[in-house]
Parts: sequence; structure tokens; C-alpha cells
Amino acid sequence: MGDPKGFLNYKRVTAQLRPVHQRVLDFQEVNERLGEQELRRQGARCMDCGIPYCHALGCPLGNLIPEWNDAVFRGDWYEAFTRLEKTNDFPEITGRVCPAPCEDSCTLAINDDAVSIKEIELAVIEYAFRRGWVLPVRSAGAVAAGATRAETGKRVAVVGSGPAGLSAARQLRVRGHEVTVFEREQEAGGILRYGIPGFKLEKQVLERRIDLLRQGGVNFETGVTIGADLSARYLFKKFDAVLLATGAGTPRDLDVPGRGLEGVVFAMDYLGASAVHSFGVPAHMNARDRDVLVIGGGDTGSDCVGTAIRQGASTVTQVEILPKPEQALEPGNPRWPYRPGTLKTSSSHQEGCERRWNTGTLSFASEYGRVERTEIADLAWKTDKNGRRSFEVIPGSEHWIKTDLVVLAMGFLHTEHGQWLDELGIALDERGNIKHEAYRCNEGGVFVAGDAAAGASLVVTAFHHGREAARQVDEYLVSG
Repeated sequence: MGDPKGFLNYKRVTAQLRPVHQRVLDFQEVNERLGEQELRRQGARCMDCGIPYCHALGCPLGNLIPEWNDAVFRGDWYEAFTRLEKTNDFPEITGRVCPAPCEDSCTLAINDDAVSIKEIELAVIEYAFRRGWVLPVRSAGAVAAGATRAETGKRVAVVGSGPAGLSAARQLRVRGHEVTVFEREQEAGGILRYGIPGFKLEKQVLERRIDLLRQGGVNFETGVTIGADLSARYLFKKFDAVLLATGAGTPRDLDVPGRGLEGVVFAMDYLGASAVHSFGVPAHMNARDRDVLVIGGGDTGSDCVGTAIRQGASTVTQVEILPKPEQALEPGNPRWPYRPGTLKTSSSHQEGCERRWNTGTLSFASEYGRVERTEIADLAWKTDKNGRRSFEVIPGSEHWIKTDLVVLAMGFLHTEHGQWLDELGIALDERGNIKHEAYRCNEGGVFVAGDAAAGASLVVTAFHHGREAARQVDEYLVSG
């Protein structure tokens, strides 16, 4: 630690957002960037706390956060890059979309504002890209997690090109295996491409990394659906191991009258259509001049809010069934070192959105086949002696609101099921996820990573699972 008083001398600073009146006109990233001198001051706030909870508890990847913070403070950007790349295959993505649980666990967050870890992470990797330090995984002199190995001759099929699939593919290629990634959509990236709007993650950032993977020898087969275009038997015949990284694609539905009306859509369908068409989305999902209702108060719901605003919605309302979280009034994390559970206001919320909590959705209605109004009601929550929570509708609170487009963003249940899983002989757990032990499925040679096994979680967690699953696949191939 170069500045033992850095956390006393400098306050937390994060990059400004582009002005609202400008950013709602496009799908470009909303965040601006800090200058190098300010970044070095922010690195100086890392206090050499002795037990870095940011690394050990907060970050699923175990990023060496104090090490690259100190390197940035000293102006040694190459050293910062080498420390960052040891644990994270895609820091340019986590630096943009991760909710930064590391910052919640920062020791400063006991009673002060945390170190701007996410800001520094993104700055390091973008600096490395500008300097040409980020190379294909198999190139001579590439900085990669683990030494490259001679070609093994083993072939691995990765099904799914989301965060877990991409991370696993990179790690398997580093270890010398031939890797083919199968993706049913027309472009690789999974939720990174089709589920996260460009104002949070511009697609050229994803393309830049996928191009590096291709240059490093990772093969991508897009527009291929396993079980339809290719059989499960084909995978067993052509590959020495199969890694399933299909995500948690089954959304939670809402079983109320009127659910089948046109204009009531799932969040991933809505965001996916926007990702493909930007402003020119299909008419039944276009928010232009419509009163939009987003059901679900999480990050996906927030992404739907920002997308609807950019498409020119007349009004946007977001409702959440749970009570409104408490607002943080002082610096620090009241539940340190765990997630604070306090109110979050995203950049999308700041752009113009009515938010409601303790709100249940009772029905949808229309005279012409497309949703025109939604019945909602206020809820009262209670907790029984065993700690179980339940709610009931407050009598007389039922009322209708005008809605031309309803987006269901209530989370996900489990991975998508299909005949091809049966063909592979894959067992499921009680929640409908793919059952495994240390990423190994019940069928020999088949592995699983990410949300397909763990349920819906963070992108950074999926990256972690992808790396760990790749290690298990490698062990199986080498030992076998």
C-alpha cells in the first residue's frame, strides 16, 4: 500500500452518467469514464485492511482486488492487468454489468463509502486493450490464467454461449483442448447479447472478446439447436466431453385472467427483440407511444424500463410485489460484509419511471385482444412464527391502470427442459435445474456450469462457475 492515509485523504468518486436528455435517444453506454489521475487516487483508498473481504467473500471469482488497486495507485497498469487477468476472463464485462458485491464487502464500507473497485477494474482492462496487451488465449506471450499447454487432441462441446459457456470455453482452450461452442441464436453471447441492453453493455465490447476467442481457436456454431439441428447422440459421438451452459431460461409466469392477451410479454423476449432491432422492434413489443407496465423490481425489470423509455413510451410504471427497501441515509453498508438490501435506483429509474412496491397484479383486460388495462392492488405482508412471509390483498385497494404493453420481469425458474436432455440421460434436481456433483452430471463425460445448475444468478457468478467447470472437464480429459 503506497498511501497509508489514502482512505482518509480521498473521498469515493465514480464516473458521471451522460445527461438524461442525451442518453435516452440512443442505446450507447450511459457511463462516462474517470481520468487516470482520479483513478490513481481511488486506488489509494484501498487500505491494506489485512483481510480483504472484497476478494475472499464479495467476489465470486476471487479477484485479487487489493493487488491491482495498489498497482493502479502506483501507475503500474501492466501489473494491474496481469493481476486482474489471473482470475477474470472478461473484466470488461463485469466492470460494466456486475452489481459489485465486492464493494459491499469492502472494509471501508463498515462506516464509509467503499473503494470504487468496479470503476478501477473497468479502467484497467480498457487500458490494456488500448495498449494491445489483451491477446488471443493461445498467442505467444499472452497473459492468461494458467500456462498454455500443448494441444491435447481432446474435443469439448460447450452448449450455450452465455457467461458460463464463454468463460468455460476460454479456460478449456487455454488448457489445450479443441472447443466448439453451440448456440441456438444467430449470434454468440447468450444473455450478454440478448438480455442486457446496449446502454449497459455495448455489443462491440462483446464482439471484441468473441473475436479474440475465435483467433485463439475456439469454434462457434451459431443458429444450432441441440435436439433439433443436432442430436444429443452426435455430441457423444464427436466429442470427448460435453459441457452444458444453457442458463436458466424458463421465466416465472403470472397466472391471472387475461394473461394470454397480446402485448403481455416476457422480459427476455422483449429485451431480445430490442437487442436485435434496437428502435425498430416488432409492433407487438414496441413501446413507442404506449403506457408500459413492468412487473418485477429487479435488474431485469430496470433494463426493461430503460429500453421502453428509449423506444419512446408515453409512461413507464414498474411494480414490485415486495415491500419497499429501506433507503441508505449514511455512508457504509448496514449489513457489512453482506449485501445491504437497501433501495437501489438505477440509471434507468432516473430517466423517468413511476415505481410502486407492495403491489400485486390481479388481471389484464381488453376489448380488442391486445392488453389495454391492468388491475393491481396494494398488499399487506405478514411473517408467521416460523419466519415465513405471506401477503394478502388490502380490501378496497383494487384499481385499474391503463397499459398498452406489459413486461413480465419476475425472475426465472430453471433451465429450459427438452427431449435432448432426456437423450443425454441428464437428471434434474427438485427445482428443475440440472443435477450435478462438482459440475459433473450423472452421465459420464457430461458437465454443467452456470445458471443451468445453480439457478438464476449474477453474470460474475456464471463466469466463476464456467471457470470451475472447465477445471473439472480438464481433469476428466487428462486423467482419462
